[in-house]
Amino acid sequence: MPVSEADFAFYKEFLFKLSGLSLTPEKNYLLESRLSPIASSLGYTDLSAFTAFLKTSKDNTVIQAVVEAMTTNETSFFRDTKPFERLKEVLPDIEKNKQGDRTIKFWSAACSSGQEAYSIAMTMQDYLAAKPGWKYQILGTDISNDILAKASSGTYNQFEVQRGLTIQMMVKFFTQDGPNWKVKDELRKMIDFKYANLLENLNHIGSFDIIMCRNVLIYFNLDTKTQVLRNIATKLGPHGYLFLGGCESIMNLDVPYKGVDGMPGIYQLAG
Repeated sequence: MPVSEADFAFYKEFLFKLSGLSLTPEKNYLLESRLSPIASSLGYTDLSAFTAFLKTSKDNTVIQAVVEAMTTNETSFFRDTKPFERLKEVLPDIEKNKQGDRTIKFWSAACSSGQEAYSIAMTMQDYLAAKPGWKYQILGTDISNDILAKASSGTYNQFEVQRGLTIQMMVKFFTQDGPNWKVKDELRKMIDFKYANLLENLNHIGSFDIIMCRNVLIYFNLDTKTQVLRNIATKLGPHGYLFLGGCESIMNLDVPYKGVDGMPGIYQLAG
């Protein structure tokens, strides 16, 4: 049963303030399906009673649980394919500007359960195999602590590994653990997963040569998209690249980027 207009208005403001999520009326049904289990676990028999509690609650554990439940965590290995092909095309340019420390730094923003970060790692393992002295580092961030714990574990079920991986990749980069598949240590040690909110100060995470922030902006309004992209710009190196999702662009946004010729969805800092 859809929540009332008053409760919907509360969740719209609540989620926007904490995560930047722009909750639209057609997503009303998600409130019921995703928040009812939290309400039940706390002893509330219906969502309206739980909502009344939440409106005055200062319990950060419950608040975080609501935010995590409502943020979308859909992902897969090598999602959309094309960005990972483009990644290999821009790497030579990155190398030219990294001859000093020979370390290529990646940020998988809103990394969800980690498939994108591990896909980058698999790409780099192959790419750098014939380039002695070169290294890579990957940071994966998200606002959901539960999903970050899954990403850190590097453990996926059969359905998850079959979404985007060939048998050869599974054998090369994973070990089978009962019904699940676990990322090998050589990949896991190259990735650090941390909490980060794209709307907040990001000074603690360093700077990067390549940032992937894909299929994230589609959930934000124009002002929030602008804020997120400006925040990310402070973390992108002067010769770095930003990868957005296939349905995302900087059109009509006052942000400091320019498109890369022949590569839709990929940007560099302007000027």
